[in-house]
Amino acid sequence: MEGQKIDLIDNTLNKRELQRYARHLILPEIGWEGQNRLKHSRVLVVGAGGLGSPVVLYLAAAGVGVIGLADADTVDESNLQRQIIYDTRDIGRSKTEAVRDRIAAFNPLSRVITFDAFLTSGNAMEVIRDFDVVVDCSDNFPTRYLVNDACVLLDKPEVFGAVYRFEGQASVFGAENGPCYRCFFTEPPEPETTRTCGGDGVLGVLPGVIGCIQATEAVKVLLGSATTLAGRLLLVDAWKMRFREIALRQNPQCPICGTNPSIRELIDYWDFCGIRRDDDGEAIQHIDAAQLKELLAGEPRLQIVEVREPHEMELVELPNRLILPLNEVVRRQNEFDPAGVVVFVCKFGIRSESAVRLLQDSGYRGKTCNLRDGLFSWLREIERPAIGNGL
Repeated sequence: MEGQKIDLIDNTLNKRELQRYARHLILPEIGWEGQNRLKHSRVLVVGAGGLGSPVVLYLAAAGVGVIGLADADTVDESNLQRQIIYDTRDIGRSKTEAVRDRIAAFNPLSRVITFDAFLTSGNAMEVIRDFDVVVDCSDNFPTRYLVNDACVLLDKPEVFGAVYRFEGQASVFGAENGPCYRCFFTEPPEPETTRTCGGDGVLGVLPGVIGCIQATEAVKVLLGSATTLAGRLLLVDAWKMRFREIALRQNPQCPICGTNPSIRELIDYWDFCGIRRDDDGEAIQHIDAAQLKELLAGEPRLQIVEVREPHEMELVELPNRLILPLNEVVRRQNEFDPAGVVVFVCKFGIRSESAVRLLQDSGYRGKTCNLRDGLFSWLREIERPAIGNGL
């Protein structure tokens, strides 16, 4: 994977740095030595979304010398409700490019190295090995397990964070004699039970709260603090504004950091989480908004099955639609036309993909498709010219 070479030579704090970081320098827990350590530290942030935004901003503000950023997404208007590092002018831009420009203006003393790709089993070891700390700001289980396993294999500390609706979690994994992510989350949840921010929403300020906690923990890890969240899982309920902790211990039976580990190299994490089909299984066919428009115009036996929630119905209304909750798709499959084409849709394309998978697993053999990226893609690509900025 391409990335700029990390080269840190200077071993002093110059006059500009002394002025910028003055409030750190007067803290005895940081001081000149700690600030110089931050200057010569390298932190990889995985994901440039709601969590990654405050993490990158506060790491740069703290004076971390090199910040790596791995993400292959582009900025979407729906991101701006919580991804505070971007503004309206960034819509459509590469996230890594937008972050690099933002940090260059925000603190030119902190350098951003961009990896314009998602982490995979093929590139994770190469990317992570050059960094001192990894901050996991991803939004899916395969990447969380991938980051954890790569960090364990490379002996790198990991700062974990996750958000969903009004709830957030944070911890530090990989500390000496401390647990890793797998010690607590040994097995991933069933794909059909997985909830996501894209499918179920998230309070816009919550990723800022958890991201700030992650940035704080990353700085503390870099400074060698003994008071990090290692061995503790912090749980945040933003709606009730309650914080609580769960004690975590290293699991001797953990498959990667335990006494007799069975995982010694990176695996296929999408397959491990049950999100991709086996080689001999039936693949899910995805279509984009333009292809759906063509089907609406030329496929007489097209049926659209919506698995949106009632409060999402006003987003857009498509013809020939059948509205079904996700948990009723299999039971009511006799309502689908096996000789036609059934396209499943939802707000972001996540629940609808689960619906197709559940239907296939039940034995249904009619032609099924999933609208990739959901009805937001329909609004962006098809209806947006007609509705202006009313998205």
